[in-house]
Parts: sequence; C-alpha cells; structure tokens
Amino acid sequence: MTQAPSVYGDLTVSENLRFFARVLDAPAAAIDRVLADVSLEELRDRVVNRLSGGQRARVSLATALLGSPDLLVLDEPTVGLDPVLRRDLWELFHRIAAGGATLLVSSHVMDEADRCSELLLLREGRLLAQATPAELRARTGVDDMDAAFLRLVETAP
Repeated sequence: MTQAPSVYGDLTVSENLRFFARVLDAPAAAIDRVLADVSLEELRDRVVNRLSGGQRARVSLATALLGSPDLLVLDEPTVGLDPVLRRDLWELFHRIAAGGATLLVSSHVMDEADRCSELLLLREGRLLAQATPAELRARTGVDDMDAAFLRLVETAP
C-alpha cells in the first residue's frame, strides 16, 4: 500500500474493490470482509473522489487486503487518520500478523514504531538499529521512542 491512495477516484468504493478482486482472482466475499476490516461498509456506494483523505487511504488498504497476502508493505498507513481509526487499524494489522502474514510498515512516527514487534531504524540510508521496541529502550536508556531514536542518531559514528 503506497502512502498516496492507489485507487480510481471516479469509481465507487465497491467498484474499485470489484475491479481489484477480479485482478487478484479474489472471491466476491472478500469485498465484504475487507470493507468491514477497514470500517467502510457504509461508504461502499460513494465515489472515491468524494471521500476524505483518510477514507481514501482505507479504500487503498482494502484493495491490498483483498487477496489475503502473505506479505503486506504499508507506507505510512495511518497518516492523517484520527486516533480511534489508527487504533482500530493497528488492531487489524496485529490480527493479520497473528494469522501468519508479514507486515512491513514504513513510518516517521515513533509511537507507530512502538506498535511493531521488530524495528529497523534507518537514517540517511544507514541502518542504525535492528531491535524490538523494548530492546531499543534498554539499549538507549530512555523510555520515549522519539528520544531513543534521537539518541541513536546522536551517537551514530
């Protein structure tokens, strides 16, 4: 899932999902499942261009979930979303991971990183750390994830 929604703005939510379901050879039942997963059931007949940015992002996420992928690459999937929806989507991400899929999440927001099981912290193309959030806190001696990242940046050779 790219940071910018990758769906057709002139189609409805359902039309987008039907199109991508055909491309992925996903069953029609998958459309209702992903609409529920991203909390868009009530907007299924709305044209995508008439949705908010967060709603468009959820349509894009729904298309990525249609084929029940083993690997999901998500570029800042909750940027611009309200706290309730962010929480709900992270719960969904954890359910997907518990089901056996691998999720790679790119984010600049360190509280998002704190929701991940393992981190790769990059700065200017260099790997600063590979650790769990708990290991990162222990290594840097700070509890705040932003402060932990800053400590890594400041002490990097």
